[in-house]
Amino acid sequence: MRKREHFIGLWLDDREYKHLLKQRSVSGLSVSALIRHSVMGVELRPRPPDAYAALVRELSAIGNNINQIAHNTNAKKEAEAAEVDEAVKLVYQALRLVKEAL
Repeated sequence: MRKREHFIGLWLDDREYKHLLKQRSVSGLSVSALIRHSVMGVELRPRPPDAYAALVRELSAIGNNINQIAHNTNAKKEAEAAEVDEAVKLVYQALRLVKEAL
């Protein structure tokens, strides 16, 4: 059974149709989803570049490594210089990845 029971046909001129297709491409949404979002007043934003997904995975891995270092440091109640250096290196790596993505 359909979730949506109402169909609306829509006539567009060439300029409107090209604009709609451009908005679809920029947002990454289907035409139907784009129109539904517009009707509901949802703020449409450009789809993030594909590189952002890889960046988020890398930052997540770096964050996990830093958390492991912090956990080990807290368990020992002291931080070894190598652990601090590793954490600093990971933070700089994260900063570099962000700058490259922008």
